[in-house]
Amino acid sequence: MKYLPRNELKREIRDKIRRYPVTLILGPRQCGKTTLARQVRQDLGGHYFDLEDPGTPLQPEIAQTVLEKLKGLIVIDEFQRQPGLFMLLRVLADRKPLPARFLVLGSASLDLIKGVSESLAGRVSYVEMGGFNLGEVGAARMETLWERGGFPQSFLAPNASRSLEWRADFLRSFLERDISQLGIRVPAPALRRFWQMVAHYHGQIWNASDFARSLGVKEDTARRYLDILTGVFVLRQLPPWFENLGKRLVKSPKIYVRDSGILHQLLGLKDRIQIQSHPKLGFSWEGFALEQVITLLNSERDSYFYKTYAGAELDLLVIKGGKRYGFEFKYADAPRLSKSMNIAFEDLGLEKLWVVYPGPQAYPLGKKAEVLPLKDLENMISGWK
Repeated sequence: MKYLPRNELKREIRDKIRRYPVTLILGPRQCGKTTLARQVRQDLGGHYFDLEDPGTPLQPEIAQTVLEKLKGLIVIDEFQRQPGLFMLLRVLADRKPLPARFLVLGSASLDLIKGVSESLAGRVSYVEMGGFNLGEVGAARMETLWERGGFPQSFLAPNASRSLEWRADFLRSFLERDISQLGIRVPAPALRRFWQMVAHYHGQIWNASDFARSLGVKEDTARRYLDILTGVFVLRQLPPWFENLGKRLVKSPKIYVRDSGILHQLLGLKDRIQIQSHPKLGFSWEGFALEQVITLLNSERDSYFYKTYAGAELDLLVIKGGKRYGFEFKYADAPRLSKSMNIAFEDLGLEKLWVVYPGPQAYPLGKKAEVLPLKDLENMISGWK
């Protein structure tokens, strides 16, 4: 498999290691966390521990003895296998002077990991990492990124058939092995059915009763499945934006399969022709483009959608520097402003609205609105920053 450098992420990680005692990289399995951490360790020197290795020296009963003797950078991979390490890291991060800094890798959110109760506030910096993004692969490979998704082994596979094979294997091992290793007891077939159902609801408003009825489970169970797959970074719950506008607003999240290649695998779509002819084409494009905007803007915690029961709607609202910016995603040759966009623009007081599409040319839609080719997104964001 070829290699694709991720220099911006590497720079961000190295900067945070310099400034914080603990740097925590969170992201889905197989997204490249280990590869990147090994490169950082190669640059800076230090020690590496893989908690998936049964022979790791970091066994719970001796971990403190091992770690407190080490200096420099210490990389700990798959920390969710030993959540009790968080309590130990708090102690080690408070030493004066500080002899070591920690780079910790995890494949699940802290909320999902039982036993992580110790706060590292003020001691830890977070890096949220996914698969390759458009800025890393380049605009010329946008269609391949959309079709195959950003997981390195899927995107860099030598042909489409090998990419499909990798994604099928990923789904199987993820459900049958990785979930259970987190201590989560959910039958793999049930979770797979739920994940496939989300793929068919991709880009739509979450409705617990619909899912529960279709799966033959209680609403609380459907919600738990959603939270599990969100917590392991394969689903996105995009929260609604609401404030006292005197309007009836939708207050349930939108749900997305975060990786477009996994979405296509769950929908049974094997190539670009099948994607182009599928009823979920527009939603697939919306989710793909939305992920690129959120990733390139680093706006994971400042991103929302907006929808009123009267019909006003905005696919993505990003808040930066106290200002509101809107994004609509349209799989169309020449998108135009719609009535619902105009209403949302006025409701929210947007600084700017971009309608993102797959075409080649940017063009204005008004004083503060513009059609933007997705391939130009990185250049636009660079100028914005």
